Amino acid sequence: MSGRLEEVMAAIDPVRLKGILTDLIDIYSPSGKEEDIQLYLEDLLSRAGFSVQRQEVEEERYNLRVTMGEDDPKLYLVGHVDTVPAWDLEEFGAREEGEMVRGLGSADMKGGCAAMLETWLAMAQALKPARRPSVGLLLVVGEEENGDGSAAFLQDNRAPWAVIGEPTGLSACFAHYGYLEAGFVTRGVRSHSSLPELGHNAVESMLRVLLHLGKDTLFKRGESEIVYSIREMRSSQKGFVVPDRCEAWIDLHLPPERDPASVEQAIRRITAGAEQFVPGLDLSVAFDFASPGYNLGTDNQLARILEHIYQCLGLTLKFEAFRSHSDGNLFHAAGCRPLILGPGALEISHTPEEQVSFPEVLAAARIYAALCLGMEQYAGLTLERRGALNGFDRQASWVGC
Repeated sequence: MSGRLEEVMAAIDPVRLKGILTDLIDIYSPSGKEEDIQLYLEDLLSRAGFSVQRQEVEEERYNLRVTMGEDDPKLYLVGHVDTVPAWDLEEFGAREEGEMVRGLGSADMKGGCAAMLETWLAMAQALKPARRPSVGLLLVVGEEENGDGSAAFLQDNRAPWAVIGEPTGLSACFAHYGYLEAGFVTRGVRSHSSLPELGHNAVESMLRVLLHLGKDTLFKRGESEIVYSIREMRSSQKGFVVPDRCEAWIDLHLPPERDPASVEQAIRRITAGAEQFVPGLDLSVAFDFASPGYNLGTDNQLARILEHIYQCLGLTLKFEAFRSHSDGNLFHAAGCRPLILGPGALEISHTPEEQVSFPEVLAAARIYAALCLGMEQYAGLTLERRGALNGFDRQASWVGC
């Protein structure tokens, strides 16, 4: 195993990797309009000698799937190619500033996709087909919306493990927050804005409801592990009048052990008590989407592989819980064990400051290679030998380490 890994490490090409990364960022691919980037990726993989399978999600939208090795994949490298729209960006292509590469999707998650592609190309370049691990590469659409790409894949496909390259700063996330989306609508009575006392202002009602909800210890920042974020609020646009309708959406990211149903019940209970503070309140609450979190623990083969590869690469391994929603929730619900690990910072994703460190992207490619090769090695070990992972030679010459 160590011999194959050394060969793959030597084949990882920083110049090629940076070219792939900047090409991906330069291709605008918001959710729903991913075909241009998928055509680029399909051509890249086809020219490398792979048979690329298109998996239709809807018309002109499809995932790309490729495999190598002689058996069913034991692990999939999973990346989503879509980004959020460029709402407030004058330019969204790649811009290099020292070791940083800026641009829409650079962290979330074209940096991770580029690293996975470079891992794949390096394994194909360095290893004859018979020596390649049994792994898969999956490039999906629609993650930034409803995860329809991954949902389509999971209808007919399974693998024991998936590595999803969301931005974690290379921390290993075997635990994942859950997610709950809550929608609120307040209704009032319309009147001319110069005579507000004759109407009932739905916006004022909404503000009071949200303030009441946010004061509860369950959602109070600094006192709760639940991440509570008011995502948007809008009212009826009827001109110079007191608004008679207001709608708000709240994102709630829940610690892995927290059941979304219990949070939904708490919100209904708290908002039901808002009537005593908001006279004439007409409120409806809906929960359109919920996804439980999970915690796989760190007593598993991938964690052991990471401990060795991070030491060899001179990196500090951190185990954390991924705080956002991702396709990892879908993979886990389908019976797959997902590890979330990728270059970039979650906190600057979806912002005009989005960027990724190229050395981090390069390190991610090497980590993914070790996971692909190590997973197969681990699967073939006896239980007595798994704790040692003897296939890793601590004295090996690691390229770039």
